[in-house]
Amino acid sequence: MKTLRFGIIGCGMMGREFASAAARWLHLPEMNVRPEITAICRRNISQENIRWFKDNIPTLRQVTNDYRELLDNPDVEAVYISVPHNLHQTFYCAALEAGKHLMGEKPFGIDKQANDAIMACVTKHPDCFVRCSSQFLFFPAVQRIGRMVEAGAFGRIIEVNVGFLHSSDLNPAKPINWKRTVEANGEYGCMGDLGPHVCSVPFRAGWIPLDVRAVLSNIIQERPDGKGGMVPCRTWDNATLLCQARDSDSGDVFPFTLRTQRISPGQKNNWYLEVLGTKACAKFSTKNANTLEVLEYSGREQVWQKIDMGQEIPFKSITHDIFQFGVSDAILQMWAGFLYEFDKGKPFTMFSGCVTPDETASWHRLFTAALKSHESGTTIFLE
Repeated sequence: MKTLRFGIIGCGMMGREFASAAARWLHLPEMNVRPEITAICRRNISQENIRWFKDNIPTLRQVTNDYRELLDNPDVEAVYISVPHNLHQTFYCAALEAGKHLMGEKPFGIDKQANDAIMACVTKHPDCFVRCSSQFLFFPAVQRIGRMVEAGAFGRIIEVNVGFLHSSDLNPAKPINWKRTVEANGEYGCMGDLGPHVCSVPFRAGWIPLDVRAVLSNIIQERPDGKGGMVPCRTWDNATLLCQARDSDSGDVFPFTLRTQRISPGQKNNWYLEVLGTKACAKFSTKNANTLEVLEYSGREQVWQKIDMGQEIPFKSITHDIFQFGVSDAILQMWAGFLYEFDKGKPFTMFSGCVTPDETASWHRLFTAALKSHESGTTIFLE
């Protein structure tokens, strides 16, 4: 089996999720390439974190708090970078200049200017394989919806609604962190952190926003600083984007609504997608992660059916088809998608490849326009 040697820059939750996925690679018996984690880097890395990686990654040979040292390591062929948004441009471009393949985190730059710089660096280094993380593409129900899109099963698109709803910031006593500061998270607020996940499936389907009318909310305007005081919290907590979109295949225009909320009472981590068409409709929510709702219309009674999905995935695993699927499985499938496309030069299917740099540029155009829309109280046209 081929091996791609990785360094991880940013050893928080998603860095550890990647380490866990790499340790589970034997779960994917048909893969011809695997990741091997050889180096980690994190500023102010704790001894507890170091111990976790050392105890669980026998291939680990470098631990550093300087990302440049990791990028200078000839034993590292590829990097996964999961750092605050304000560091994306510096770290991603440095990785590409060092000749490393890259899996980056969303939003792929703190703003459009940073994303433009990253995109220019991607163009400058065509031999580097570059993708962005988003695991929601890889849930079985979403894969089924993707196949329906490819087959034209929906007919003419009537409407698409997609969103990502949290209650993670509902508690006003929750101390501020970097995702609640404009300096580290950026002016997009919740759009920059949650919005890329919301855009991943529609943009892959070729449903391109033509305009946007955005309503943004800063609900909790100050938070504890963790030192006994209070500090301003200036990022957007919730965003609703009302768009018209064009189907790139048919040219049809339809309503397209995107919602990202960090203050959504009753929610935990709810990513949802609803596609309404003249021939078929589909609904999915991670609240019921193994259920797909489908309505197929042929002139008779309209009936929604619920389908238990099981392990209907692009990259075969050792888990039996009837068993339920979870978030860690989606992350494993996402990394399989990255390694498969790196190895074969193209994704296994249209919806089994990771988010492309061009797709990140599309959501930056949308989020930048959304900020202008909210500020002016008008619809902003993207074309």
